[in-house]
Amino acid sequence: MTRLGELDPPWEDFRRVIAVAVAEDLPLGDPTGQAVGGRPAAPNLVARQAGTLAGLVAVPLVLDEVAERLGDGAARAELVARDGQVVEAGQIVGSLVGPASTLLASERVALNLVSHLSGVASATAAFVEAVKGTGALIRDSRKTLPGLRALQKYAVRCGGGCNHRMSLSDAVLVKDNHVAALGGVEPALEEARRAAARHSPPLQVEIEVDDLDQLDRALSAGADLILLDNMSMEAMTEAVRRARARGARVEASGGITLGTVRSVAECGVDYIAVGALTHSAPAMDIGLDWDAVSSPARR
Repeated sequence: MTRLGELDPPWEDFRRVIAVAVAEDLPLGDPTGQAVGGRPAAPNLVARQAGTLAGLVAVPLVLDEVAERLGDGAARAELVARDGQVVEAGQIVGSLVGPASTLLASERVALNLVSHLSGVASATAAFVEAVKGTGALIRDSRKTLPGLRALQKYAVRCGGGCNHRMSLSDAVLVKDNHVAALGGVEPALEEARRAAARHSPPLQVEIEVDDLDQLDRALSAGADLILLDNMSMEAMTEAVRRARARGARVEASGGITLGTVRSVAECGVDYIAVGALTHSAPAMDIGLDWDAVSSPARR
């Protein structure tokens, strides 16, 4: 799990995604932008609604990729805000400076990334705020868009959340299908521990339970991290009490919304998994506002 506050951008993933996105948008250049030409421009990047920013670090990379592909001249981003910052509606977060054709060809790729990732960060920030003071940590899942996982999980960190495993390779999470395949909680946990021990250092093991009976069996088998899936508030509260008596930590998951997350946190869980942070977050409205660009000198 990535700790709260670690905002290091996944630079190589950003570069990979941007290269694909620019190639997709500019297979044979931009004839509309060419009509405007390379006259100088400096549009403002504006947050049109309040929220938490993520993905601004990608903007200079987009400008560089587009400039190299088009050959119309380099552009630069003059950012006055940063990822993880809370902004108000109408706030200017930076400006893009350079040839108009380069900026126009960069606009959609840059805004797609910043708007989407800021939406993820803003959704996360809302959940984090909702559980403030309870001690529960909000964390994400693997319910991410293919190819964008590292970027979306970065956005979760920008919003104050925590990352669960980045991939299946990072930790052992025994879910209901694993339990069914291995014939029960105890054999599933035993086999999971063997698999975890084959790694150096050994991987963390977490097991999902659906009810208090499964919880008791998992605790008796020595589980120290338990995922409570779709339990009622009453059952979660009791599950936390039993887990604490055995020194185990507890995570809640399953259909948790902004309206219910506070009640879940007040059951005493350590973590709350919210897949919606990445699979359902609405994009934040961020735009590029242009003034009239310079006109070519008349001959």
